[in-house]
Amino acid sequence: MIKIKARAKLNLFLEVTRRRPDGYHELATLFARVGLADELRVWRTRSEGISLRVTGGPKELGRPEDNIVYRAAEKFFEAFRLRPAAAFALKKRIPVGAGLGGGSSDGAAALRGLAGLYRLPRASFPKLMRIAASVGSDVPFFMLDAAFAEGRGRGEKLKPLKAAGRLPYAVLVYPGEPVYTKEVYGNLKIAPGAEVRRRLGEFRELCGLIRKGGFAPGRAGKLFNRLEDPVLPRHKAVRLARQRLEELGAEAVLMSGSGATVFGLCRGRAKAAGIASEMRRIRGYRIFLTKFC
Repeated sequence: MIKIKARAKLNLFLEVTRRRPDGYHELATLFARVGLADELRVWRTRSEGISLRVTGGPKELGRPEDNIVYRAAEKFFEAFRLRPAAAFALKKRIPVGAGLGGGSSDGAAALRGLAGLYRLPRASFPKLMRIAASVGSDVPFFMLDAAFAEGRGRGEKLKPLKAAGRLPYAVLVYPGEPVYTKEVYGNLKIAPGAEVRRRLGEFRELCGLIRKGGFAPGRAGKLFNRLEDPVLPRHKAVRLARQRLEELGAEAVLMSGSGATVFGLCRGRAKAAGIASEMRRIRGYRIFLTKFC
């Protein structure tokens, strides 16, 4: 049996540069892995087939057609021409519809777990990455052994980023109501070209700060998420959670991905813990105090 932590991600930057002819959107994003994680166990079985047991998540996640772990496993066995004979047990901690990449991370964990279980050689990694990209746009990031990565294309074209210096703590706030990606992109308006170019310049600056050890909440003004434009006016719960983090003194506040989670960065653990404690007083919120990892 192999056990894998499927960690969540934050988007420290996300600009949408254009809508592609295939219906997807072209992105420039900065992925950051954090400590919050689901747990996936996988083992080989004597009988043929793929089985999946889910605890801690919505009931529909137990249905094979609605779970990315099952879909990733199907593609794995098909691509490597192996007889499917595996069982999965998924313990959910990352909220669903939260902009934290929980499903994508679970899918990557399934591919990594199966690769280990079947002792695939290192040379198989490019093929695994192609499978990951076919499963979901964010899945390739979770295949990397990297805390940070620049993402282009749909998010699948990756450039790992090595961080230097001390990194801040993050308080994650899920306001209790999911936001669905399809709705967000359906209401998105692409910014004018001049504004997009300016934001991409800020993106490069932010990546440089992380590389050089200059990334701190007080200097994190380059954090940006274009998807806040369609989400905040339409989702009061997300808007209020963001506002409350700012009022409590988080030094940089942003929505992650397509929402609904917002996060605040703090220089030290004591301040982050204090903000997390205050936010836990609000009914319906799920709060996570974590670090980049």
